[in-house]
Parts: sequence; structure tokens; C-alpha cells
Amino acid sequence: MFNSLSDRLTATFKNLRGKGRLSEADVDATVREIRRALLDADVAVPVVRAFTAQVKERALGLEVSQALNPGQQIVKIVNEELVGILGGETRRLRLAKNPPTVIMLAGLQGAGKTTLAGKLAKWLKGQGHSPLLVACDLQRPNAVKQLQVNGQRAGVPVFAPHPGVSSEFEASTGNPVDVARQGVAEARTKLHDVVIVDTAGRLGIDAELMQQASDIRDAVNPDEVLFVIDAMIGQDAVNTAQAFNEGVNFTGVVLTKLDGDARGGAALSVASVTGKPVMFASTGEALTDFEVFHPDRMASRILDMGDILTLIEQAEKAWDKDEAARMAKKFADQEDFTLDDFLAQMQQIRNMGSMKKMLMMMPGAANMREQLENFDEREIDRVEAIVRSMTPHERVAPKIINGSRRARIARGSGVHVSEVNGLLERFGQAQKMMRKMAAGGGIPGMPGMPGPGGFNGGARKGKANAKGKKKPRSGNPAKAAQEAAAAEARRNGQRTSVPTGAAFGQQENFDPSSLNLPKGFEKFLGK
Repeated sequence: MFNSLSDRLTATFKNLRGKGRLSEADVDATVREIRRALLDADVAVPVVRAFTAQVKERALGLEVSQALNPGQQIVKIVNEELVGILGGETRRLRLAKNPPTVIMLAGLQGAGKTTLAGKLAKWLKGQGHSPLLVACDLQRPNAVKQLQVNGQRAGVPVFAPHPGVSSEFEASTGNPVDVARQGVAEARTKLHDVVIVDTAGRLGIDAELMQQASDIRDAVNPDEVLFVIDAMIGQDAVNTAQAFNEGVNFTGVVLTKLDGDARGGAALSVASVTGKPVMFASTGEALTDFEVFHPDRMASRILDMGDILTLIEQAEKAWDKDEAARMAKKFADQEDFTLDDFLAQMQQIRNMGSMKKMLMMMPGAANMREQLENFDEREIDRVEAIVRSMTPHERVAPKIINGSRRARIARGSGVHVSEVNGLLERFGQAQKMMRKMAAGGGIPGMPGMPGPGGFNGGARKGKANAKGKKKPRSGNPAKAAQEAAAAEARRNGQRTSVPTGAAFGQQENFDPSSLNLPKGFEKFLGK
């Protein structure tokens, strides 16, 4: 969504690298580029003016002039101001003291309210709540049926006493206000602690829509009114948000379709213009593509700093702790890494969701965006098909997989033999790395880690080379004669004398037997 804005801001900050001091002209040029980037991203003009004015004021102050790295300080200022216009801090749902908590969804038709109702219900169920969906959209064709399907997929019951309309030529006969009131009563009877009311929308703002939304609000007295807005509609998002704020006085904003390719700057404007926080974000079509909106993390994504915290949370939620414990035990026992283990790890990664989305959360992902966009999510499916086409014995002992076996595996998984060869080659490298890690050798090729190619490995290699290399002879005649005598003694098998005593000074008449040393230890003391 924010790819274009992220690229423009990242390119702007690159021009500040290496400058020990920023002049007023440098700051003006940077702020000008930031203003252009925000306007190109469709951010509301009043928001852009306030944002750039605040950035310029802070950039010209002592905050930057006394900084060791002014360029990084500018990035820090922009990051903090972005967090500010996105809402400042994460806003959580306010739950009622006396259940049920009533959540009302409002917004234009096509914004994704009904889909979001299913996503929110599934998320709340995962948080330990017992939600109930109430179908109050009786005007859009098959809206009630869509909510029932979403509720079934989420495993959440749906209260729908009226079927609504099935085509645009039918006239709505039900009363959505009565349905909403009955839904809250049903939740109290069935002991549901959260009620999600899905209301009707229109293609545009009109008095009838606002009156209906206002009547539903008065009837159920919701604890939260969430304004659902399509992040792709552009500048009209601000006008729509203001109209709904005046009509129903919503308490929070939900951004949908954040996975789209629109400029998305209007999403940055809603919280600043209305003063209401963005609480949730919908990032895909699946019911699990739903997350709490964190202003600081979104600002980091826009500035290409990554979102490691969200990545960690997804991993913790999807990772199988029993499987992780089993793998840890295998490492401790130094057991071999097999293709069954490899398949289990692939399934763990699959459970975390889209690989492309996860990789885009890494810092610096903008530099490899083109490669990530071309990444084929079905590659994991092909790898799984190849491994499952092997026999149990082949998965444990892949060395027995000869040419005929590879051809059979390729036929069974529907791929070319070259893909099977490539997988086995990559697995062989992974197996070697796992063996070395299990043996305590560290990761091969990782700088700073023990193992070949690392700093320690390089040091050992350097020592080995130094050992085999002939030492240069000293230019001092006396020292050269002493070195020659020592070399001659080593060649003749003679033991050179080693001074005895402490490291801080030689001790005369020292008797090693007084230390009660192990047998044979005297040779290390030159005795």
C-alpha cells in the first residue's frame, strides 16, 4: 500500500548520508521532498502542511544541530511525526464492565464491513471471547447470507431473524433497528460477551443512511462504533470520515484493503483529521489477514525500517512449541537432520502465513521489493509435494536416492528431475550446517560465529598458514644465532629449556611436586 511513499522517503534520506552538519538549505530541500512525497501519496493537504512545518521546526532546532549524525536525526524526527499523525499510540477495544460488549460497524457500501465482521469475530474468539454476529444489513443483496458464511468460517454464531433481500429489485421489508435490539437481547440470553452489529451502507453519503445508523446506535448503545473505510478510495476518505463522525460519532477507525496497490495516503489523514484513532487493519482476503493497528510499527514500515515485533508475534502465535522442543532435543542429542524434519519446518513456516508478507516486514525490504514481488508462494507446495513423494526410508537416508528414484519422485510430485536435484542439493547444505551447529561449530560462513568462513574460522586458518610458513630470520646477529641454535635443537629432538615460575616473574628453586599435580603434568612445565 505505502510502497511509493516509502520509496520516495527512503530516497530523500539517502541524500543526507555522510553530512556532518545540515545547513538550512539542506533542511529546506529535505522538507520539500517530503512534502512532494506525501502529496503524491494522496495525504490530505492540511495534514501535509502541519506535518512538514513540525518537521522543519524540529530539524532547524538544537535537536539536530547538536546531533552526532544529523541525517539519522532527521529520520528519527520524521518517524516520530509519522507516528503522531497515525494516532500516536495503539488503541485497544474498550470492553463493557457488564457484558455483552456491543461493537457497531459503520461505513460505505463496498468498504468491507461484512468481511471485517467475520475477521473481527474470529480475532475476538482467538482472544478468548464468545462473540455473536448480528445481521442488520437488510438492503444489500445477499448481505445476510454473506455474513452467515463468514460466521461459519470463523466458527462464530450469527443472529439473522430476517433473510434480507436476494436481488437489487426487491424492496427491503425488515427493520434493522429491531434486529439490532433483538441481537443484543439474544447475546444476553445465550451468554455471549461480545456483539458485533453489521449495518447497511450506501454508495454515497445520504440522510437516510445516517438516520438509520444513528437509530441503531441509539437502540443498542454500543461501547465501540468502528468506522470501516477502504484505504484505496483516495481523498474522499477524509470527507466520508468527517460525515460519519458528525452523523454517528464513531470511536475508532478500521482500514481495509491495505494489501492493495493504491497510494494509500488518505489512510494517513483520517486519524489526524477526525481525531479518532485507527484501531485495526485488514491486510488480505483471508479471515486471518487482520491485525491490531500499531502507529509506531506502521511508521517503521513506511520508512523501510521493518516491523520485527509483528513478525515475532505471528511466529509465536503460529509456531508449534512441541515441534520446537522436539527439534531442540535432536540438536542436543546430535541426531541427524532428516527430510521429515525439513518438511515439518516448512509446514511451520506455512502456518505463519504469506512468505511474501513476512519478508516485507524485514528491515531494508524495499531494496529487494522486485524479487519479493516475483516470489512464488506455491514454491513451498512444490517442495512439500517432492518430499511427500519419497518413501519413509528415502526421507531418512537421502543418499540412497539415485537417478531412477529421482525420476520416480519427479513423476509423483509433478515436477522436473532438475527441481528434485535442486531440493536435494539445498537439503544437503542445510544438513551439513545443522550437523556443524549440533556439534557446537557454529554457523558456517556467518561472520563473528565459529565455523569455516567466520572470524574464528579465519583466525584458525591464518594460524595454520602461519605454522606452515617459514619464519623470517632476525636481523640482530646475536638473536639470529640464538634462533638458529634453538632450531637446530628442535631438529635434533632436544628439549629447549622453559623458564619456570609465575607469569609475573621467574621463581628460583621451584619444585613442581609441591603442587600435587597429576601424573605426567611435569612435561608442561619443562621438567
